[in-house]
Amino acid sequence: MTVPSVPSSTWWRRIERDVLSVSGPDAVSYLQGQCSQDVAALEVGASTEALLLSPQGKIEAWVRCTRIDPEGFVLDTDAGSGAGALARLERFRLRTKVVLEPLDWACVAVRGPDATAVAQAPDGSTEGPSLMLAVAWPGYEGVDLLGPAPHGDAACAGWVTSDLLRADLATWDAARIEAGIPMAGKEITEATIAAEVGLVERTVSFTKGCYTGQELVARLDARGSNVARRLCSLVLAGDEVPPPGAEVWTADGSHESGMVTSSGRTGGTGLPVALALVHRRIELPGSVLVRWEASDGPTHEVVGEVRPLPAQG
Repeated sequence: MTVPSVPSSTWWRRIERDVLSVSGPDAVSYLQGQCSQDVAALEVGASTEALLLSPQGKIEAWVRCTRIDPEGFVLDTDAGSGAGALARLERFRLRTKVVLEPLDWACVAVRGPDATAVAQAPDGSTEGPSLMLAVAWPGYEGVDLLGPAPHGDAACAGWVTSDLLRADLATWDAARIEAGIPMAGKEITEATIAAEVGLVERTVSFTKGCYTGQELVARLDARGSNVARRLCSLVLAGDEVPPPGAEVWTADGSHESGMVTSSGRTGGTGLPVALALVHRRIELPGSVLVRWEASDGPTHEVVGEVRPLPAQG
């Protein structure tokens, strides 16, 4: 069953995630030197979010790292990022005793107050999920289920209770936008740094040892993460939804100051909502103008307000 976005309900959707296995005698020390987070401190069964950075400190992949045994980890990341993450890890592997391989796994996202109760707990079977991972999206807390990919959504439906509502793609994306979650290919590109998209606090350890790309992250943190642009929530007046790429201008229309990266309609009310990368000249919260060329020719202009991203749990 497909339903509109209703934040108070519990729903599921199969989402595209790329999944990798990292295993071997040197897996812990190797990932500790590559990831921005302290993966060596993870207990078996625990997970953390981390970044794989270029030597220049740009994001090459935002991963969730789950320790499955003393010498093994599963990394999952946004669809389309897996190949880059694998290539990035291979590039620095050298003679390390680590095996890297992609996994044909599926991910089922369950969001809502009853997420844990309605999701099928991992039981070791080949048909059910292998991992149940807590997700702390503001307003959309829940769990992600990961495991060997069954065939089609109908098979994944067996990972949740039979009466649970299945959300459509628009519902899923609206929840992500409302929760302020950046996504590879939209908010995150090869030129993005962690401080721009609100990922430092949730993905970076400042007490662990060195890792690739650390210098830029540490330098910006010492300066208060005062980057030229930052990802913001964008709430719009009226009923029009600006497309990704729409320009964000200062309220007086004098300076182009950002760009919409994702947009949709809020759960329940159906009002337009968006994420935008905005120049630091605009104080938060602050009024802006959003402009874009419509397919029929005229330029659309709507008033909006940029706000800080929701606090992440």
